[in-house]
Amino acid sequence: MDVKEKFPGVFLVDGKLATKATFKDYRPFGEILVGEYRQWDPNRSKLGAAIMKGIKQMPIFPGAKVLYLGLAHAFSASYVADIVGKEGVIYGVEFSERPFTEALPICEKYGNIVPIKVDARKTELYSWIEKVDVVFCDIADTQMTEVAARNCRAFLKLDGFLMLVIKARSIDVTENPNKILDNEVEKLKKEGFDILQILTLDPWEKDHGFILARMK
Repeated sequence: MDVKEKFPGVFLVDGKLATKATFKDYRPFGEILVGEYRQWDPNRSKLGAAIMKGIKQMPIFPGAKVLYLGLAHAFSASYVADIVGKEGVIYGVEFSERPFTEALPICEKYGNIVPIKVDARKTELYSWIEKVDVVFCDIADTQMTEVAARNCRAFLKLDGFLMLVIKARSIDVTENPNKILDNEVEKLKKEGFDILQILTLDPWEKDHGFILARMK
């Protein structure tokens, strides 16, 4: 077995993306376990796709505190939970009833994912959470960039990182996805963010972009 550590807590095992499994025999999504490692399918995870596309910095690290907007079924968040470990925490925000309900047993199992059923646009409703190292935003909203920036202003530590998934078709079904991505980058610049890297997520996620930024 060929194991290479790509980032702290993130590995390539025989060329496939993986994390070190928190639990020996727990496979909530039918994922493949290879020894102590859990394969991470980038076709099902925008974060996984961004890593495979060559993200240069991985601000999610062991012990990190993460605000995860768009928890959904907690597939990607479960891998983030592997990375941050027991010393870290993920505040997972999800508004839709069904995926939130399906995520609950996974959050309970891991213990370091705090599920919050709320609209990510209404930061005042979860103002009790602590300052975080990373805001990760993966929501289907025409104002996803504005929502991400609002959450950064409310919860991100000074010099913290934003990891923003741009779902072009959630913004405009007719416009060129690359133009949409450029527009969202400009919005972040106007909000005072330093843009560190811009990626497209094909072939894993069509019409999706990914922005790594840092709040000044």
